[in-house]
Amino acid sequence: MKQFKFPEGFLWGGATAANQMEGGFYEGNKGLNIADVLPGGKERLSILQSPGFNFEIDRDKYSYPNHEGIDFYHRYKEDIALFAEMGFKVFRMSIAWTRIFPNGNELTANEEGLAFYDRVFDELHKYGIEPVVTISHYEMPVNLVKEFGGWRNREVVTFFERYVNAIFNRYKNKVKYWMTFNEINSGLIMPIMGLGFSIQKEEDKYQPTFQAFHHQFVASSIAVKACHEMIPDAQIGCMILYAPVYSYDSNPKNVMYALQEERFFNYFCADVQLRGEYPAFINRFFKEHNIEIEMQDGDLELIKEGTVDYIGFSYYMSRTEIKDKSDLENSQGNLIGGVKNPFLKASDWGWEIDPEGLRISLNQLYDRYQVPLFVVENGLGAYDKVEEDGSINDHYRIDYLREHIKAMAESIEDGVNLMGYTSWGCIDLVSASSGEFSKRYGFIYVDKQDDRSGTLERKKKKSFFWYKDVIASNGEKL
Repeated sequence: MKQFKFPEGFLWGGATAANQMEGGFYEGNKGLNIADVLPGGKERLSILQSPGFNFEIDRDKYSYPNHEGIDFYHRYKEDIALFAEMGFKVFRMSIAWTRIFPNGNELTANEEGLAFYDRVFDELHKYGIEPVVTISHYEMPVNLVKEFGGWRNREVVTFFERYVNAIFNRYKNKVKYWMTFNEINSGLIMPIMGLGFSIQKEEDKYQPTFQAFHHQFVASSIAVKACHEMIPDAQIGCMILYAPVYSYDSNPKNVMYALQEERFFNYFCADVQLRGEYPAFINRFFKEHNIEIEMQDGDLELIKEGTVDYIGFSYYMSRTEIKDKSDLENSQGNLIGGVKNPFLKASDWGWEIDPEGLRISLNQLYDRYQVPLFVVENGLGAYDKVEEDGSINDHYRIDYLREHIKAMAESIEDGVNLMGYTSWGCIDLVSASSGEFSKRYGFIYVDKQDDRSGTLERKKKKSFFWYKDVIASNGEKL
């Protein structure tokens, strides 16, 4: 078998999000965020894809697994010790905005929230693990949604700047790697989580969506400039959801359609954050959909000055497109559209498995931007079975990750500058798209079930020991 070698200092680790694992609902003076009002189970996806969500909690109708998560809020020392046992170099996590500013628009930060992350960062550093921190990961304060309309409102930029300055000032000696908005381009398909509003039936979705994006681009640039000034030795990146788009066949009309879809979804947000300007291709789209972005004087200059240092991105699947889908089966479970690819198998949740697509993605991104890349999400959501002896033999996860790591190694040989890899859900957590515990990604099993039962006991899966060897050998032992 071919031996792979990753660069010295490659950043191996795992990735999580505060709203999917912390729990500690309302503890430490935490405020209510978007994830707190999203119910668990199959209803969540329909809410995310349908207009008119009211951002209210209805306990008579729904359950809310994010309120407890996997209780990282109280068990972080135990979990970080397990990450250290695997040999993590980095741990990707997010700060919950509502722990720092419970309503989002306070003038001063919440000391209890700041102190919690002090403890988490100190525990990570105790084991030599560098935190990789996402500033905003699908958990906007609900107050900013209800009172201000989410990212449609320019005033939210001011609140975000206050939040950013507070965490940069507090953690400037503890965090070297930052990212601004998680999967920023996901706002095109799930504005509830990414942009902080639900499309209403009577309103055109594109105008408010792109206005909200503009405000996030300004906010991101403000954060980048502040980071460079306050923490000169830190790196701050963007974070996008990336899925290469294949044409279903060689019909030029379908090739062009796939290209348009790829530019629109994969590159629009990245172009602004990396190149510092709106790409030329978006002008036609704005014209055809009567979109007019309201800007303030100096916005475009600020965006130009505040470009990010690297690209963090998630990769789970590719996407296959054809202009006329009427006679073809849609790709089940694929949130970003597309038709079924006859050459690919799918996961338990219908997500098509395409390791070669990761190599394609890395080459496409590096060719386009020529900045360091960081795979900060990748993994297999699957049903895991605990055997009678307590073992969890997740060989399917090992097979999935092995092939994707090989694809990364090949891309490095292709000349791609790849910083690191943080496998998603390194410990089981609540699924963002479905609100389920049963959709498990982790190397560490957490005894928590969809009906909310369970002890929260942690168990090492077979993949735990495999990934430990991968890290120890710097990717040579797969």
